[in-house]
Amino acid sequence: MTEYTVQINGLKVSARYSERAVNEIFVPLLEKLTAMQRAAGRRILVLLAAPPGAGKSTLVSFLEKLSRERPGLCPVQAVGMDGFHRRQEYLLTHSTVRDGMEIRMVEIKGAPVTFDLEKLASAIRQVRSGETCGWPVYDRLLHNPVEDAITVDGDIVLLEGNYLLLDEEGWRDLSANADYTVSVSAGETLLRKRLIERKILTGVAEDAAVRFVDFSDMPNVRLCLEESRPADLRLLVGEDGDYRIISPLSGS
Repeated sequence: MTEYTVQINGLKVSARYSERAVNEIFVPLLEKLTAMQRAAGRRILVLLAAPPGAGKSTLVSFLEKLSRERPGLCPVQAVGMDGFHRRQEYLLTHSTVRDGMEIRMVEIKGAPVTFDLEKLASAIRQVRSGETCGWPVYDRLLHNPVEDAITVDGDIVLLEGNYLLLDEEGWRDLSANADYTVSVSAGETLLRKRLIERKILTGVAEDAAVRFVDFSDMPNVRLCLEESRPADLRLLVGEDGDYRIISPLSGS
């Protein structure tokens, strides 16, 4: 097992990846992306979509590290879509409708409506154009994005997020900018457990964390699992936390 610890959105996160997953999934993926970038002769954009709690932010950070350590690979630059959360002040003062009831957006923070889709789409197009540009990150302790925290200048940019392959108006257009797509799925029970643990790490009491996850996060989990478009490479996280290939599509 490979142990990996990193700061994600202001929190310390640890993950364990099996040698099988590293050597049979992750390294071959990086080799494929390297070959694609060299053949294209320009920056390529890869989208990795996964439901909340699937470990996507940690995974792309690990892939970035792996790409810089293994000889012959083009370094990957990992970024996330969480920096496109609408600001907390906005979410506290704006409402939306869920199940026929009007609620404040902050109560379902993390749902698609709580992201600035137009801003995200514009940033994706800028990255795809090959420009060097700023990129925001989300800080869970500040509860807000930090603008231009990253400078995007890599030849392979790996963007992760919950809804990058969501089959809904506006969202489905994002993948038109991608050179390659990856999806990660997992069982609802595993995702719920991880999400509750993550919420507690931000200082929320356990009972409040459970209520928030069941009301806010789990509908987003189901949306991602049920309403996302197929990716070029589809991965599954098992109950043991290990990664497996569900099915690579033709040509992947």
